[in-house]
Amino acid sequence: MADLQARIEELWERAGELTPGDVDALGVVTEAIELLDRGEARVAEVDPASDEVVVHLWLKYAILLLFRLRALETIELGPFEFADKLPLKSGYASAGVRAVPGASARWGSFLDRGVILMPSYVNIGARVGAETMVDTWATVGSCAQIGARVHLAGGVGIGGVLEPPQSAPVIVGDDCSIGSRCMITQGARVGEGSVLAEGVILNPGIPVIDAGTGEELGRGEVPPRSVVVGASRRRQYPGGEFFLPCALVIKRLEEGRRHDKAVLEAALRDHGAG
Repeated sequence: MADLQARIEELWERAGELTPGDVDALGVVTEAIELLDRGEARVAEVDPASDEVVVHLWLKYAILLLFRLRALETIELGPFEFADKLPLKSGYASAGVRAVPGASARWGSFLDRGVILMPSYVNIGARVGAETMVDTWATVGSCAQIGARVHLAGGVGIGGVLEPPQSAPVIVGDDCSIGSRCMITQGARVGEGSVLAEGVILNPGIPVIDAGTGEELGRGEVPPRSVVVGASRRRQYPGGEFFLPCALVIKRLEEGRRHDKAVLEAALRDHGAG
């Protein structure tokens, strides 16, 4: 893999010279994208020692080079016609993935065994963990990393972060539940075992606040095993007083315990989010 990385980095240095007719360059880039598609490589991961997100830049370079090296083509699937530079994934049954009509995932994304795709969309470079459900009209943007046993409810928007290449993508940990119409973008992180109520907005500019203490826990990062609701707080500007969004941690869940749906629903109702 180190040799492939070196070849991708060399191509990136002369990206301005490359055209769709460069068969040799496309072959090298395709080799890297196939690694992503099979789950043998990933664009980003969390370093367990430092808890920092490590971005594998060369794989992002490969994705960006792919768009430069492939030309638009017409793709016909049954009654549908598309004009795109990339094919869609295939072989769902052999991969142990259930994809219902209306679901689509681009080649270069990885879906682990037991994933369920309702009518939804998964972009190139994204990784969706085992037994995760991507529910109706949810989207998983380019390079986003979604853990195992996650539920992305209806209409959830997981943002893509492809450029600039060094930017970290959205990371959602294992065993999370992301409520309908939540928007998680710009490299935000959701810690494992967390539950986000409907409509929570999370990005690096959104403060995450402990409801019990009022302490700001960070921006754009939800701690593990947190129950979170969308909220707002007053801010005074020369033009008047306005309410800006924040994410409010209303409960911490015990480590190692599965989500108790009744307890979670009661907690959300108590805070007007159930």
